[in-house]
Amino acid sequence: MSNGKFIGFTGNEILQVSAAWGGWILDGYTSIAYLLVFSYMSVLIFPKYLGYLALVLTLLPVTFGAAARSFGSAILGNFIGDRKGRKNMLSISIVGFSILSAAIGLIPTYSQAGIASPVLLYVLLFLDGIFAGAEYGGGTALSMESVRPEKREQAGAFVQSGYGTGYFLIVFVDILLLSAMGTAAFASYGWRILMLTSIIPGIITLIIRRLSKETKVFDEMKKSNEVEKSPVRKMFKNGRSLAFGLMITSGLLFMNTATGSFYPVIGSDDFLNLGSGLLYALLVINFFSLLGVWSGGILARGFQDRRIPMLIFSVIFTVPTALFVIFGYTTNLFMFTLVFSIQLFLEALIFSALPVFLAESFSKRFRSTAIGVIYNGGAIFGGTAIVLLTAPAHIINIKTLWIVEMYIAGIVLILGLVLYGKQDRSVDPITE
Repeated sequence: MSNGKFIGFTGNEILQVSAAWGGWILDGYTSIAYLLVFSYMSVLIFPKYLGYLALVLTLLPVTFGAAARSFGSAILGNFIGDRKGRKNMLSISIVGFSILSAAIGLIPTYSQAGIASPVLLYVLLFLDGIFAGAEYGGGTALSMESVRPEKREQAGAFVQSGYGTGYFLIVFVDILLLSAMGTAAFASYGWRILMLTSIIPGIITLIIRRLSKETKVFDEMKKSNEVEKSPVRKMFKNGRSLAFGLMITSGLLFMNTATGSFYPVIGSDDFLNLGSGLLYALLVINFFSLLGVWSGGILARGFQDRRIPMLIFSVIFTVPTALFVIFGYTTNLFMFTLVFSIQLFLEALIFSALPVFLAESFSKRFRSTAIGVIYNGGAIFGGTAIVLLTAPAHIINIKTLWIVEMYIAGIVLILGLVLYGKQDRSVDPITE
């Protein structure tokens, strides 16, 4: 600590970056919580005669929720984030996001409510997605507008690490509950408790956000009467950036869903059946993903063209994809953990540079809306990964399917980065 700074950041910068980071924690926490309990939910929320189809229908809302996020990022970003302020939007979004995520733990079973049970699941996940959709655009704008240019890579990587932190926390909580309750009780009602704990990171994040300040960039826009009346309309005039930005996020988020989000699925009883060892493997794997995103923030420093580190990291991650699948998809818990730890470390390098890349790509007048639409728009395709891997798993060899789909996503990502074009950094793009 020196000159009122901690590790190079002022107290206010730390508060604002933490306000964004908390949203990512909740996202990782709730997203992985759902994937940890989906198999328990499928036999309770859907009729038993559906068999394997019930499993697929329980996973389908991952894609359904991603579509809702795009809608939410456009609506909340347009009417609040870019017109009323990043802080105001994020305070609203975290309340809806945490409450609706926790409410999944209260859904009645099919035997109690019939068809209303799965319908309620889909409705809750759609509404949850609307509020969650505001998090990435608003959080990126808040954090990147709050720190000095030379600190953006580090701040962006830290904010991005929130997802992995939430992932780590929920796996740890899951282990504690399973140890305390046993498998039978957890399958019956313990999974509900796990989902209900989503309210805790939501409350903590809300408190941080209420204590933080609005960004100077937005405040200056208000003072100079530069606030855009229709951010969405303005955003669509940047057609090239939107199109190639969606290619980047679609490829990246598909790969992310087909790795970090897919590990709990392939390690479950329905695939590799790694038992309780899977949760400990996920803790280790995710710890390496955190090391990856923090390392990426350091390695990305100094590049004038923000695409370059992302492009380098993307190639390094994509090329050995087949080897990761061949050697990682195994019932040998040590190999499963080792191989996928390396894979997620390399993937996290790419994500570390994403917040600053997106923030500097769009004007302050529609930044929150554009980033949210691009990220969550990519998540629609990304969210299909688990269903596209599990639905045909009884017909096509899952290893082959996994390798092919990962390479397709990697090519989309790399092409998007190549075609995007160099950003103009002759002036600070964050303030323009």
